[in-house]
Amino acid sequence: MRIRAVVAYDGTDYQGFQRQPNGPTVQEALERALTKVTGEPVKILAAGRTDTGVHAEGQVIAFDTEWRHSLEDLQRALNAVLPPDVAIWEVAEASPDFHPRYDARSRHYRYTVYNHPVRSPLVRRISMHEPHRLDLKAMQEAARRIVGEHDFAAFGWPPKGNNTVRRVLRAEWSGEPPWLYFDIEANAFLYRMVRRLVGTMLLVGRGQMTVEEFVQVLASRDRSKAGPAAPPQGLCLVEVRY
Repeated sequence: MRIRAVVAYDGTDYQGFQRQPNGPTVQEALERALTKVTGEPVKILAAGRTDTGVHAEGQVIAFDTEWRHSLEDLQRALNAVLPPDVAIWEVAEASPDFHPRYDARSRHYRYTVYNHPVRSPLVRRISMHEPHRLDLKAMQEAARRIVGEHDFAAFGWPPKGNNTVRRVLRAEWSGEPPWLYFDIEANAFLYRMVRRLVGTMLLVGRGQMTVEEFVQVLASRDRSKAGPAAPPQGLCLVEVRY
């Protein structure tokens, strides 16, 4: 049977989600645990391939297994053998053709900024430190301008092919110092798209770029005009919708 599971992980110590030859990955940790628990060689499918250092609380995976016990027992057994920075939050039976990536309607990411003059060592693994005072109203206006269907070539590149058009369903900043959050939901994302959007909107917040200049960067399709990518530790895959 095919199983669908929701996975959370702290990506700090992993070289991203997808298997890599140069270090540990979340996929490797999950497949190792699944093989140990089920006694079968298990390969998983995933909704998204998060980068090195990026976290998730709503990653969705799917795998096939001949498991003959309850799904509650499967979840409990997996969490008993997984490393402490990876956990299975939900397990359910899925249709035989379910694919967590291709069946997804949208993905929701959140970027967390710790906006304080002095960094906090306690939150450095889950947020970006930003010491400057930010104009949150201007950043919110910039976020509003990316809602809808646009060509986001200035902010990333596609994992396959040449299509850089994506449809953003919502994009908004919230919170107040020291905690600021950027939430974005889209049908799909380009590689590094969220982090480069955040990095460029931070330029707007610091007064180094106007909202209209931000819009011009979007229209330019030129990555050299965008700001630097925000660091990975602030980014989290929150939810995948089907």
